[in-house]
Amino acid sequence: MGGPGDPPEGTPEGGPGGAEDEYRSVVFDESFVRAARLQESSAAERVADHAPAVRRRPPLHRGLARQAMILVLLIAVAFGTAIYMGVRHPYSTPQARRSVESLRMTVIPLAPQGRVPGAADAESLYARSPAADFERGAEGIPLPASRGTAHFSDSQVVNALTTVKDYIVRSSLYPEVITGREASPARTLVDSDQLDQFDQSFAHPAADGRHAPTGWVVRIDPARARLADDRIRAFGTLTATEADPATLEVTADNTFVYALRPTGAAAGAPASLFTVRRALTFHFDRDDLRTRQVQLITAYVQAGPLACAEDSSAYLRPLLAGQTARSGGPAGTNPYETDGATALCGTLAARAQPKV
Repeated sequence: MGGPGDPPEGTPEGGPGGAEDEYRSVVFDESFVRAARLQESSAAERVADHAPAVRRRPPLHRGLARQAMILVLLIAVAFGTAIYMGVRHPYSTPQARRSVESLRMTVIPLAPQGRVPGAADAESLYARSPAADFERGAEGIPLPASRGTAHFSDSQVVNALTTVKDYIVRSSLYPEVITGREASPARTLVDSDQLDQFDQSFAHPAADGRHAPTGWVVRIDPARARLADDRIRAFGTLTATEADPATLEVTADNTFVYALRPTGAAAGAPASLFTVRRALTFHFDRDDLRTRQVQLITAYVQAGPLACAEDSSAYLRPLLAGQTARSGGPAGTNPYETDGATALCGTLAARAQPKV
């Protein structure tokens, strides 16, 4: 056995102890014996197996079974937690999402009753128009006071409203979008399930109520007009309501007024005003709120001065200062085409024009 020394678990109570105990080197308690690395073979073992007098004992694995049990229990708890979180995940999986609706759009040109008024100074046109009190840019689209609904929190409602405002700003106020150079600023906020429709609208515009770029964004024909003033006037409202327990709906009704000059004309060429009203409906599920993307469900657009006879699906082609609308109505509507859209046109009221 091992050499003399203190027992592994200390000197037992009542046992011999003290430096002067002459039996200290030969008296061992039970814990000392259990901790010994050598074990004496019994007489029967030595006779039967011719075994050596002593043999080395395997090291004790105290608590091993207990540790293994604890480890198994921890693994089971972790596995159960993973299953529970998978079932009760706060955001719906793509497989669980309802199908996203396609955008339905209506674009109505408004034809002027006479010549389009113009002036060299865009500011004077704004001051003499119904847009005199409109704010400039995004300031004209204020966020309303909002509160949570039965199934959506305050923060989710605010998130939806700010995302809609961001989309409206990008699609109505960004010069690169307005002039037709880019569509990506607005595209990045569109729900992934609507991107095919968005891309097809710009790749193959059609006046079918589904694939007009002017239903997605304000897009002025760059071959005809350019911005005379980047400080676009805007006025509008946003409203959030709960469409159903899984859908938050935001409606936006905004009017934008652009000062335009003919493309290629000198800076002193007469400017005119072009007005676009956009009534948009957006839907949000919880995935959209998490990713800050929108489902644009309906777009009702009125814009003028425009000519009814011109196609306004790919670009809005404004009539500029001094021009009048050509005679003729909108493109014909075929009642036999059930998937087509009715071609519409309206008249721009005289009081909607600046007084010059």
